[in-house]
Amino acid sequence: MNVPNALTLSRLAAIPLLMILLIVRFDGHDQLAAALFVIFSFTDTLDGQIARRRGTVSDLGKFLDPLADKLFVLSVLIVLVQEGLVAAWVVVVIFSRELLITILRSVAATQGRVIAAAPMGKTKTATQMAAVALLILQRPYPVLVPLAELAVAIAILFTVASGVDYLWRFRHVIWPTARVEGGASRAAPSGGAPGSESPVDPLARELGAQLKKGRMTLSVAESCTGGLLASLVTDQPGSSAYFMGGVVAYADEVKRAQLGVPATLLTRHGAVSREVALAMAEGVRTRLGTTLAASITGIAGPDAEGSKPVGLTYIAIATPRGTTCDEYMFSGDRWSNRRQAAGQALRLLIEAVRAGEGKLAS
Repeated sequence: MNVPNALTLSRLAAIPLLMILLIVRFDGHDQLAAALFVIFSFTDTLDGQIARRRGTVSDLGKFLDPLADKLFVLSVLIVLVQEGLVAAWVVVVIFSRELLITILRSVAATQGRVIAAAPMGKTKTATQMAAVALLILQRPYPVLVPLAELAVAIAILFTVASGVDYLWRFRHVIWPTARVEGGASRAAPSGGAPGSESPVDPLARELGAQLKKGRMTLSVAESCTGGLLASLVTDQPGSSAYFMGGVVAYADEVKRAQLGVPATLLTRHGAVSREVALAMAEGVRTRLGTTLAASITGIAGPDAEGSKPVGLTYIAIATPRGTTCDEYMFSGDRWSNRRQAAGQALRLLIEAVRAGEGKLAS
């Protein structure tokens, strides 16, 4: 538990209070409810900023943040329907979208992936919160009714659009094949034995197109994957236009000498750790002078390392806007764990490019 996650949980704790304030009757109860709703809504922005600034982004936070947003908004909307302040179909549309994305996240979790909030998803949440605040205030201030109706329409538009955006961004989670050039469909790599994968991973193809479009460059630092990520990237013809190179740092001394990972980090946290993954990504990006960099460190198997189990993997992505790291627990044999890690690194790189379109190019 950290400060960002505590702020996220505060939104959940505020739900009963807001519901009571909307139902009971006393002077200024709606105004007080609207004020508290706005105050707790700001924690949605604050928790993410603090997490990124302090480097405390976690899988728990990625799970709790969208869950708190959904329950916070939907709970208040349900009371507003009961109070006759908003049509029930509005809640049905919003709930349907949230249920669909929740199912998508659940499927992704079974594959060892964590789906974080997308930029449009955060915009959707902001428009919903603005609409809810106006819906609350329209009761004491009828002059706000037209503005509240407009805000609801905008919120519905972004709700539907963000749902479609999520399905497209993470189509690989539910669609086992990927469309490639020429209209043909080619199966995505299975993660099984070597040789079962396609000549060019669809994710590597998509990443290459995005990097070319944005005139960005990429470097990688790998430990447990042993160069597999670099191999996937360079399978794509023309990858020399954006891929500068990589470092396979299997030994700790190579991590120190070639990537500049401080010896204290390796001693204190171990080679398989969030801290080392972050340092690896930042080190290779600095040394090769690229726009983006990815690093992978983990325990592929078949044996665990001390208290760290087989499948534990850290993947870090470094960009001009900062460096983030995600923890994964893959389940499979040695090859499967390595293949899953490399595939997830490709997905994270694609997300990083899309999230920073127009802002990452060097």
